Amino acid sequence: MDGQRRLMLLAGARLAGLAALGTGLTSSYQAGARGNGGAYPFSLGVASGSPLPDSVVLWTRILYEPLNATAMPPLAMRLRWEVAQDEAFRQIAAKGVATAMPELAHSVHVDVKGLEPGRWYFYRFMLGDAVSPVGRTRTAPAAAALPSSLKMAVASCQHWEFGHYAAHRHIAAAAPDLVAFLGDYIYEWGPYRLAHPERAQRRDESFTLADYRARYAQYKSDPDLQAAHLAAPWIITWDDHEVANDYGNDRDELLSPEFAARRAAAYQAFYEHQPVRMNGEGLARLRMRQRYDWGQLARIHVLDTRQYRSAHACQRPGRGGSGSVYRRACAELGDPRRSMLGMEQEGWLEQGLRGSRARWNILAQQTLMAQSTQVPIVQADDGRFWTDGWDGYPSARQRLLDALQASGAANPLVLSGDVHTFYAADLAREAVRPVSVANPVLATEFCGTSITSSSRPQERTAQYVEMNPHMHYGRSDRRGFMLLNVTPERSEVLFQGLDNVRDKDSALTTLARFAVIDGKAGVGSA
Repeated sequence: MDGQRRLMLLAGARLAGLAALGTGLTSSYQAGARGNGGAYPFSLGVASGSPLPDSVVLWTRILYEPLNATAMPPLAMRLRWEVAQDEAFRQIAAKGVATAMPELAHSVHVDVKGLEPGRWYFYRFMLGDAVSPVGRTRTAPAAAALPSSLKMAVASCQHWEFGHYAAHRHIAAAAPDLVAFLGDYIYEWGPYRLAHPERAQRRDESFTLADYRARYAQYKSDPDLQAAHLAAPWIITWDDHEVANDYGNDRDELLSPEFAARRAAAYQAFYEHQPVRMNGEGLARLRMRQRYDWGQLARIHVLDTRQYRSAHACQRPGRGGSGSVYRRACAELGDPRRSMLGMEQEGWLEQGLRGSRARWNILAQQTLMAQSTQVPIVQADDGRFWTDGWDGYPSARQRLLDALQASGAANPLVLSGDVHTFYAADLAREAVRPVSVANPVLATEFCGTSITSSSRPQERTAQYVEMNPHMHYGRSDRRGFMLLNVTPERSEVLFQGLDNVRDKDSALTTLARFAVIDGKAGVGSA
């Protein structure tokens, strides 16, 4: 039995006892936690992420009861941590002590350095005589290496109330090298319950730091989500629901004067619950853009399309947020000063593309980049567009595509989420014109559906595909994730759909399979 199989069996056995957290802990957990008053401190599991060739971030949060943070004493706690080359922890690669501070919700981030490149490790935390679940993580390959493959699961949008997290169970079983999560890890509203409810109720919206912390604790109590974190390191960015629906920069839908404080609280809670590195901008202005090199095989440019964007075009009087607008009726859409990324991030991305020597350049970002008109286009100024996505920022999208072309970066792949729909699309400079020598395909986009969040009827999605000929596939009636297998010669993408998101034991079906060949942009058949 190989190490990954043993890990999955071990993780499954441990997580099975967490299905009814707070009341159904296994006797082994209870015995291991006696030094902490009989309650198990690692109820939210452990995670790793942000892998570099010599380091990785380890995360946990001490919380005895996932829906009762007030049960935590307001005291700092010293945890031990270990990283080993083997799952039995006989060959310790690194170890130390970390402090869980109440000011950060007793969360812990350990940036373990001095690790070997391109190898798997096991890690765990200890508090008193309580031992956390064992996680599996890995470092990125050495800068000069050309790995034979990179397997990456891509997920987004996991509203607690719209189904079970069976997709995460399948992500763990796929044993990826990386998991890329592209936003909407939590949703800011919904009842606080450990069980996934059968009917959505819009209440208990999050506004304060305590609210957001409680929401993350609820989500992270799920055994399948914990299993996906145990299986591999994650790279993570956010979208809107980690804060508020359709917010942009410093403006929410209600144009609330208190929104800056709400956003700062949400950003802090995000940091407290994810395996990410702190940057010099502080908790209230986390810098989410990241660049990860997988040796010479792939460079992953992780973007933030939410924090620095210009206000949505043609907003309703007295309201913020998005809408669907006709191009002819919204001159603001074409304003070249408007940006989705902010000018600083645009420059950072352009620099990263120009300097890339990777075989594949992967843009991991939040929302559909391909043009998606909601009505037929007869003339160039026709079309009706949703303003929260890239269609609401066409000049910014054009600059990005121009930068891709000018950089000469090899094999650009755009990975997207947010719209709760599988799409496969070609990205050309002018979407309204047929692809030709004068209008070549500049990148290939694969957009994943949601883990649970609902979408539009499939009949409507089929109409969108028909009205947008650069789209080759669209599927909105299934929940799931994408699985990428990147090699020097080709990148294969599988659209993995759950049979029934309301079934915690749901089976998984490969709905479609695509391939992009090295040196040839565009959606192809696998």
